[in-house]
Amino acid sequence: MPEEPEQPAQLPSPAEFNRQLMAEFRANGGQVGGMFAGAPLVLLTTTGARSGRPRSNPAVYARDGDRLLVFASNGGGDKNPDWYHNLLANPLLTVEIGDGDGGVDGYPATAEILQGAERDRQFAAQCERDPAFAAYQEGTDRTIPVVALHRLSAADPTRHRAIAEHLVRVHGELRGELAALRKEAAEQDATARPALSLGQQLARHCLTLCGALHEHHTNEDGAFTELERQFPELAPGIARLRDEHRAVARALTELEALLSAPGTTPGLVTELDRLASGLEEHFAYEEELLLPALGAPRVVP
Repeated sequence: MPEEPEQPAQLPSPAEFNRQLMAEFRANGGQVGGMFAGAPLVLLTTTGARSGRPRSNPAVYARDGDRLLVFASNGGGDKNPDWYHNLLANPLLTVEIGDGDGGVDGYPATAEILQGAERDRQFAAQCERDPAFAAYQEGTDRTIPVVALHRLSAADPTRHRAIAEHLVRVHGELRGELAALRKEAAEQDATARPALSLGQQLARHCLTLCGALHEHHTNEDGAFTELERQFPELAPGIARLRDEHRAVARALTELEALLSAPGTTPGLVTELDRLASGLEEHFAYEEELLLPALGAPRVVP
């Protein structure tokens, strides 16, 4: 009897590939293996031009004095990458880069789109460093943008305002999403629908919330180091916030496990209530601690 042909391994989607690459980057001090082994990579967390949500993506970079240069090659595709469109709408972002000591340094930055002769000179230099970029440009009719990333000074009032505005906006969005998710879970639980049905219907909404919380806390953890330098008196409170981030991560893991297990409808509702209570306490403390230091009034939810 002839052997069945071996099935080709299924490749991860681009989104899943990026997720795995970023997890490896953060776990290994900015180093990754595979096709990007040895490549100079940074992670860019931008604000979605349409969604307003944080979006993280890896990118190849080059140093140019005090700034970093990134290249919106999109692998030579005919469209600019989403992170480039996000920066056009909002040039403030968070950069994560290996610190050389096995860790990752995260800091706020602002983006400048290079134009004309400067863009051409910097892109030509990148093609000399890495000929793949010349191939990317040959593969598309668009001019691949070059973006300079300038680290914002810890004492820059613009940076303080940006952090405060981002904190208030994201907390508001997360509060709204969590309230909607709890309402949906309670209504479905009241109809006595099977737990599997509840889990299936809540999974998409809940995983969206979990992903948004993870990105939000990753960004905050990067900014906390800078805030501690600027405001040493906040160090004990920031240490508490880091501990709470870890507790939230554990709660999200438990919630995701419940979503994948049938027969746990009461557990889902209880876990959502517990998560909501813990998050509101965390958000309130974070706002009370950070907003006054950043020159912004505390928000009343």
